[in-house]
Formats: sequence, C-alpha cells, structure tokens
Amino acid sequence: MNIRVLRIELRRSVAPWAGAVVLTGALAFLYLLNGAWWSGTTAWTAQWTSLALWTRSLLFYLWPLAVGLGALQGLRDHRSRMSELLTSTPRPARHRAATLAGTTATTLASAFALLVLVGGVQVLAHTEYTHLGWLPISLVGAFFLVAGAVLGMGAGRALPSVLTPPALAMVAFVFTALMHMSLGRTETTTATGIPSTEPNRVSLLSPGVQEVRDALVTLSASVHVGQTIWLLGMAATGFALLVAATPRARLIALTPVLAGAALALLVLPSDPRRMYVVDEAAAEPVCDGPVCVARTHRARLADLAGPGKEALRLLHGALGSQAPVSVRENTAVLPEGSTPRWSRETVLFDFDDDIIAAAKGEELTWALIAKGMVPGCTPVGWSGFGGDEFAQTVAVGWVLGDLRPLPGTLSASLRREVDAETRPVWKELRALPRAEQLSRINAMRAAALSCKGDAFDALKGGASR
Repeated sequence: MNIRVLRIELRRSVAPWAGAVVLTGALAFLYLLNGAWWSGTTAWTAQWTSLALWTRSLLFYLWPLAVGLGALQGLRDHRSRMSELLTSTPRPARHRAATLAGTTATTLASAFALLVLVGGVQVLAHTEYTHLGWLPISLVGAFFLVAGAVLGMGAGRALPSVLTPPALAMVAFVFTALMHMSLGRTETTTATGIPSTEPNRVSLLSPGVQEVRDALVTLSASVHVGQTIWLLGMAATGFALLVAATPRARLIALTPVLAGAALALLVLPSDPRRMYVVDEAAAEPVCDGPVCVARTHRARLADLAGPGKEALRLLHGALGSQAPVSVRENTAVLPEGSTPRWSRETVLFDFDDDIIAAAKGEELTWALIAKGMVPGCTPVGWSGFGGDEFAQTVAVGWVLGDLRPLPGTLSASLRREVDAETRPVWKELRALPRAEQLSRINAMRAAALSCKGDAFDALKGGASR
C-alpha cells in the first residue's frame, strides 16, 4: 500500500476517527480521573514497566471500541451499495481487504504508540532506570487493538447490519468484563484462611491486565508468546472474513481464531506466579553500605542511605545483638491476601508504605525504626489500622526515648486516638526495669515478625501468641 492509496483510504474511511477515539479516550481517562495510576512507585509515569501495564489496562475499555469501530469500517461497501461492483473488478479481493485493514491498523497502532510516547516522556524525567523489558507489553497491546479491529471488519462484512457494530462492541466488552471478574478468576484460600481470587490462563485471552500494585512485577515471556498466537489467529480470521464471498468460506474463516485460542491456551502458563513475575533485573539490589534499594529505585538511594544507617545505629543501641544489621527494599511479591514475611536481621521496607512515603530526613529514620521493630502484619494488598500502628509508635518512642507521632497522613482525630492508646503503655514500659522492658520488646518483636499474636498486647504485658 503506497502513500497515495493510504491518503485516499484515510479520507474515505473511519480509520482516523478510530485512532482519535483511542488516543483521546485513553488520555482523558488517565488525566481526568484521579486513580491508582497517579500514586506511588506504580504511577503510570514513574517507571517503564508501570507505564506499559497501565496503558495495557486501558484496553479493558479501548479494545471493545476498536472492535466496534472495525465493524463500522467493514460495513462501508454495504452502506455504499457497491459490493457487487467491487466483486466484478479484476483487482483481487485480498488486495482491497489489505488496504482497508492496513489503514485502520496503522491509525490504531499509531494512536497507541502516541499514548505510550506521552507517558514515556514523563517517565524519562522520573527515573534513571531504563530497559526494554516493557516493550513486549506495549507491542502486544497495540496488536490487540489491530487484531480486534480487523476481526470487527470481517464480522461487519460477513453480517452487514446497522446493529452489527454496537452488538460486537458490547460482546467484546462483556468478554473483557467476564475475564476480569469471573471466568478469568479462580477462587483460592490463603494460608491464613482468607478467601481470594487469582487470574487463570483463560484471563490472558483478554486484552486487559491486572491493576499494577508493584513496580517490580511484569508479564512473563510465555504470556507474550501465547497472546501473540491468539492475536495472529484473531487477525487471520478477520482478514479471511473480509475476503470470504460464500457462507462456506465464512465458516472456514473461523478456523484460525479457534486454532489460535487452542494453541494459546497450551502455551499460556496456568500458575499465576508464572503469569505476573518479578523483573529480576529491576529487583537487583543497589547498595550504599548496609542500605540497599532495588535497581529500579536507585535514584532514591542517596536520600535513604543516611537515615537508614542512623536507624540501624539507634536500633543497635537499643537492642544490642538482637538488632537488625541491614536495611533493604522489600522485593518479594506475594499473592494478594497472604501474610507478609519478615526478617529479624534486615529492616524490610516498601517505598509505597504509608509512613515511608510520607517521611523525609529525620522522620525517615523514625519510619525505618518502626519497620524494623513492627513491620506490620496486614495481609498483602489489604489496608488496616490498629494494633500494629500503636505498637510501632510505642516501639519508636522506646528507642528514641520520646513518644512522637509517626509520619503519615493520619487525621487529627486518629492522631488523638493513637496518642490516647499509646501514651499510657509507653509510660508503663518506661517505668519498668531495663530487663523487663527488653523482655516485653522482644516479645513484641517475636509476635510482629512472625505475624502470630498481637504485638501491642505483648507490649502491654499480655501473651504474644
């Protein structure tokens, strides 16, 4: 297809409108709605992998639009009542189909590339860690739009009705919703008995991805390969329907999409831990003495090193040989709803943790002391407030010799509640002999690090288990 033909097709088709809808719709969603894609280390402009995954997640809405707009494009010859005239020309049907599909594919891929470019410019300003591991995620995302549009064109040509485009768009949206909510999820129970759901291999036939909750998580290579097989079959069926002239040929044209789905399910991983995996290169530690961060956050090491070393010094002065000896960013990725795992020798932290994210300078030292004493046992992906936060406040006060509010975004009423709960316990703890203080602190740490028992109850002299 030469440039002249491309220009003609752009003028007489809905392809430019399809690209415009995808680009403006995606940017409007990202910029007009304040969601998780703007916060923390997983913001869509914070890291390359987060950018790729967040833009892929928008396909939950954009892919059904691409399918519907493709079907509208497929109705063009029928609307103009020139189908019979075109079939009588000597030009092969596959040439006309390639021109039609190629124009829409070009505009949709360009629109998605511009979306990624808008985010990429901002990512360059926010991170020093560059890599190409995110590229397959975005390429497959663009391919989803192209294959969906081509399939819609073929369906519109095979079922020439004004109802075909909205019906196909709705079917595609229902498909993505079912993959996200029910058919694509498998119910599981964590070790603590908490019910949860995990994605299954069928969910990977959907263009969308899970919400990004960890900057170190990416899609595995087997997911990219399986999805590419599925999309090749989808695009082949769409193209075959575009050139099919008889009912029998249209039935045969369904073979590629069915074969592609079957082959893709054989390639796609069945274990959720092999679908969304840790990017080992991004998780590689970068250290300044005993203080380490993941490679993807190495720009933040300079601000963390001083407070981290000071926190270790203060912890050693308070706990002696029982104190942790290093500070490290927690790069373990556990299933949602599972119990966190902590280390007695290492202060493990997350940049998205409330008290870490809100702390600067001296407050960062306090926050790291809090994570070293009581790291928190709220199940992964959940949020809560209570005994762990009270225990952290008392423990930091015990190490520093003064009860101080921890950094965070607590309201004034919650700060008063924390003070009312912790000050009596702190005063009681300080009044005890040193040996008894250490006994309670050690009992608190045992409960906090194992996530068995109540750390705050142990501080008050109760059972730790």
